[in-house]
Formats: sequence, C-alpha cells, structure tokens
Amino acid sequence: MNEWLQALLLALIQGVSEFLPISSSAHLVLPSLLLGWPDQGLAFDIAVHAGTLLAVLFYFREDLWVLATQWLPSARSPSGDVQEIWKLGLATLPAVLVGLLFSSLIEAHFRGLGVIATTTLLFGLLLAWAARDWRHAPVATHEPVRWRDALVIGLAQTLALIPGTSRSGITITAALLLGYHPATAARFSFLMSIPVIAGALLFMLLDESAFSAGGLAMAPTIIAAAIAFLSAWATIALFMRLIAAVGLMPFAIYRVLLAGGLFLILFLRG
Repeated sequence: MNEWLQALLLALIQGVSEFLPISSSAHLVLPSLLLGWPDQGLAFDIAVHAGTLLAVLFYFREDLWVLATQWLPSARSPSGDVQEIWKLGLATLPAVLVGLLFSSLIEAHFRGLGVIATTTLLFGLLLAWAARDWRHAPVATHEPVRWRDALVIGLAQTLALIPGTSRSGITITAALLLGYHPATAARFSFLMSIPVIAGALLFMLLDESAFSAGGLAMAPTIIAAAIAFLSAWATIALFMRLIAAVGLMPFAIYRVLLAGGLFLILFLRG
C-alpha cells in the first residue's frame, strides 16, 4: 500500500508541476526530504515522463496537426506554421548542446537542496518582475514568435538544466520580458517542451538499467503514468485559462514562499 501511495503522489506532483512555472524538481525533492521516500527507479521516471509527454501532445493536438500538415506535399502554400516548427527547433537546440556538454557537471555539483532553494527564489523573483505589467502586453494569444526571440527563449531554457529553475518558468519569463502576452509565452513554452521531454525520455530508454530488476512494480508504474497524463493535461488546460485572467504573479509569489520553506528545511537540517 505504501508503494502505491508513493507512486501515485509522486506521479501527481510530476504531472502538476511539470508545466507550471514553479519547478518540478523543487517539489519532487520534498517527499524525499520530509518523508524519507526512496527513489522510485528509472522505469518510474520513464512512465511519468511518457505520461506528461502524451498530455502536452493531446492538449495541443490541433496545433500540432496544423504544423504537421504544412509538411505534406499537398500544402502548396505553406503558412507561417512551417516557420514555427523551425523556430521551435532553433529554441530547442541550445538546451540540447548545453545538456550534452555540461549535464555531468550539473549532476555532480548543482543538485543540492541549497541550489534548488536558491534558484526557486531567484527565478521566482525574476518571474514576478516579468509578470508585473502583463495587462499591458499585446492581446493576441497566437502572435508569432520572432526568430531572434525564439533563440533568446531557447538560450534561457538552458538555465532549466539547473534544478529549481523550472523549464516552463524560465522560458515563459523570457518571453514576457520580450513583450509577449502570457498566453503566447505559455503556448510557445509548452510546444518547446515536446522535443525536450521526448529527448529526455529517449535517453532514459537507452539506459541499460531502465528495465532491470528492482524499482517499482509494473502495476503502480502503469497507474503512475496514467495519473501523470491526466494531471498534466488538466494542469495545462487550467493554466492556459488562469493566465489570461490573473497573469503569472500568483505563481511567482508561490515560488518565493516555496523557496522560504526550502531554506527553512535547510536551516533546520543544520
């Protein structure tokens, strides 16, 4: 029963926090720190990442279909949608390169609680700064992202390799600072997540230990994937509606409070 509870709760945390600008790593570290829960294993990570990937694919299925059909020979007059595919590719490239070059260094030196608490706070404050005048941003929610801005947002995404930064948080922040509407920023950020999550999933699948003995049992792993899918899809849908009404300041405030809690845990641990 304890194994099931851990799997379901961690899958729910992953699904909810993956796409919110609040840092999934900051939240996933809490059960381990507060409850002493062990790592669930690589197969579990694969399952919940697959669930979140399917969630973003399902939510943006219509957008992705339009993008895909522009590549068909029957598309005689390609629209700006083709350019958006290339812009997403350009925005993804910096994170891929930096990840390949520095992932081992980051893994060895930047995964401590102090780092997570600091990045949660700093990038929460930066999000608050970027979100302060959101009502004066352009109204259009499908405004095309410019080439230069796609590269800048992609460079910002490299910072998300440091735990606590939040991939969606830093990319949305960058887009806001460039003058985009929160809904435009969130849409581009979520579309950017597709190749990033897919790439991470591929690397995990190629790991020889992915399907070795040990780790979580098959049944709770499958259920965890379903929970991650449902919670991630619901989170994206709710988030896209919320930011149009209230902006991103509530999420920035939450990050600052979360960072305070993490620093308190760090202090109490001595």
